[in-house]
Amino acid sequence: MKHLRETAPRFEDWEGLQEALADAYFPHAMHPSSSPREAAASGLEVIDLGSCRLAHIRFGATVGIESDHPGAVAVNIPLSGHLASRIGSLDFDAGPGQATAFPADTPARMPAWTPDADVLGLRIDAEHLRRESERVFARKDVVLPTEIDLRTPAGRAWFQMARTTFDNARDCGGILYQDPQVAASIASMLVTGLLLAAVPEEPPAQGALRPRPVHRVIEAIALDPARAWSPADLAVIAGVSVRRLQQSFREHVGTTPFAHLHDVRLERIHDDLVHGRGGTVTDVALSWGVTHLGRFAAAYRDKYGELPSHTLATAS
Repeated sequence: MKHLRETAPRFEDWEGLQEALADAYFPHAMHPSSSPREAAASGLEVIDLGSCRLAHIRFGATVGIESDHPGAVAVNIPLSGHLASRIGSLDFDAGPGQATAFPADTPARMPAWTPDADVLGLRIDAEHLRRESERVFARKDVVLPTEIDLRTPAGRAWFQMARTTFDNARDCGGILYQDPQVAASIASMLVTGLLLAAVPEEPPAQGALRPRPVHRVIEAIALDPARAWSPADLAVIAGVSVRRLQQSFREHVGTTPFAHLHDVRLERIHDDLVHGRGGTVTDVALSWGVTHLGRFAAAYRDKYGELPSHTLATAS
């Protein structure tokens, strides 16, 4: 992961902002309706995960944007304000709790991106989205809807994942995700979560998934819980779609695959801390695949009734 740009950089003019945005996110035509000095009030911050990028974008004045989004899909999520868009001949409008997905290589425009429209954007390479959708749903006819409701339980969970990924990268400068495999796993989780939140449910299965594929996943996690697993990785081991695997896990295990993975990691960390193995709490947590230390500490306290630092301090 690369932290490409700092929050709210100072731009000399609109041309400088356009060049920075095109380089970090998407090539585009920009039509600001203000003086050059107001470009300095704009903000751009981008997190690079390889096959996808998260961007936090705001403009100091009303700006028109036109782009074909070459080679990649864009998902725009207003954090505040509203953002009207035209894709082909169709008009769309999104506010907080909603998102608009722009297909790759398709003419689109946002005629009036206003200063109150603070937007979190996700760029996904079109080929990566195609591969992930085939792995997630085990079929080739998946289409990402243009209008995505983030107010559903799955939508809210995915949005929180995207915000947490962005904030975590900002806080640590991307240090935790410098390993390309970790960055690829985070990208896969973001894309998988988006697909599961946005694409309608599959028809009911002819029969429940037998426990054996679920057991294969449980065994794989037990053998290597520190691995940067993605939902699609686990589905491949099970031999079914991600959604089918989640449904079966809930039926046979009572939880989700990633909740189970998280629980196994906590158990391994707890065992190391109890016996004073592995160095500091941070060292131990990172060695077992934890990427968000704050959330880990809270989950550890909920499970064991004390902070991990206390466990280590009283180690045998």
